[in-house]
Amino acid sequence: MIMTSKSGSIATIKLNRPEVKNAINPALIDLLSEELIKLKNDDSVRVIIITGNGNTFCSGADLNWLGDVANYTYQENYNESVKFINLLNLINTHPKPIIAKVNGSAIGGGVGIMLACDIIIANKNAKFGLSEVAIGIVPAAIIHFLINRIGETKARELLITGNRIDAIDAEKISLINYCLEEDLIDKKVKEFTNKITMNGPKAMTKVKEMIHTLPNLNELDTDDYIAKTIAELRISEEGQIGINAFLKKEKPNFK
Repeated sequence: MIMTSKSGSIATIKLNRPEVKNAINPALIDLLSEELIKLKNDDSVRVIIITGNGNTFCSGADLNWLGDVANYTYQENYNESVKFINLLNLINTHPKPIIAKVNGSAIGGGVGIMLACDIIIANKNAKFGLSEVAIGIVPAAIIHFLINRIGETKARELLITGNRIDAIDAEKISLINYCLEEDLIDKKVKEFTNKITMNGPKAMTKVKEMIHTLPNLNELDTDDYIAKTIAELRISEEGQIGINAFLKKEKPNFK
């Protein structure tokens, strides 16, 4: 279902169901969730890459699973939905930076997994679509990620029409960060991982926390939260290492 490999401080998780274009089913959701929780607590890992095996990133819901859920009760559907929502939230709020290396098309839930990541680098030949309305359902777990990424105007268009777009248009509307020729993707991913692994790991975790926390605070709480964060990081071991290295015009050695 998934394969995980490590190279130095970089962990790569590969969706590994190429025979069904890496389609999502309950087992894949469980395994991917378990692996991400494990990597949360692995101090040797500084950045995570999620990609797919074969020429598709993720084709969305497995057709056999979709056939099953059509006969589920309301409660069974609710429970399955919670698992997928929890997976997306786990990716989105993970303390480690996560790069989506989109090796091919992403449809439905595959778009959700991609959008929950921090940086999205996609194959120029990839297609993207949220076409659930065509079969009378809605990509409900993904909508807020989509709006946060591209804004309401384009999100309405994609969600209501169910249209698929190519990687060039996806980059134009910021659905993805970069659209590249296939032979350039690994180079771009490496540029990012090299940069990320040089940064303070706790600082990057705090950045992700602040991105999720700040929109939910009122003005007074926001000011206090920001001031506390600045003070805590400046006196932290990591902050001291970074500031002292900067003053000496050296590169900090974050371990």
